[in-house]
Amino acid sequence: MDSKTIQKIFHPIAEFKLRDMLQVIVGEAILATPVGFTEETWKLGEMLPVPSIIVFFALSLIFISFFSYYHYHGHLDEKKWKELIKRTFATYILSFLVVSTILTLIQKAPWQTDIILALKRAVLVSLPASMSGSLVDTLK
Repeated sequence: MDSKTIQKIFHPIAEFKLRDMLQVIVGEAILATPVGFTEETWKLGEMLPVPSIIVFFALSLIFISFFSYYHYHGHLDEKKWKELIKRTFATYILSFLVVSTILTLIQKAPWQTDIILALKRAVLVSLPASMSGSLVDTLK
């Protein structure tokens, strides 16, 4: 898959180039791996109620958007607001996919037997992963 193909796939979501996407994925894996491998995270995913998990999801989006706003945008006109929203969701989606893959590989995301538990664990680990992905995305 070449750079132009990646741009065509992700352009409706955000102006991600292949380099941007790879940086975000590597950045997310940097924190997703150690956090996703801890028994405390697995137990926290079991214990926390769904409303708390929803707050973690919202915090992830807020942190990504604040960081992106202050790093990329400064002042926002209508077009930049749309790009900020697209980049925030694209970063989170990539984070969620990276985390879900890691948790599935270590058999801690039981998608077939307990989808709620798998989602809760993925959302918990996606918070630090998405933040590190956003940070690494700023490197040039």
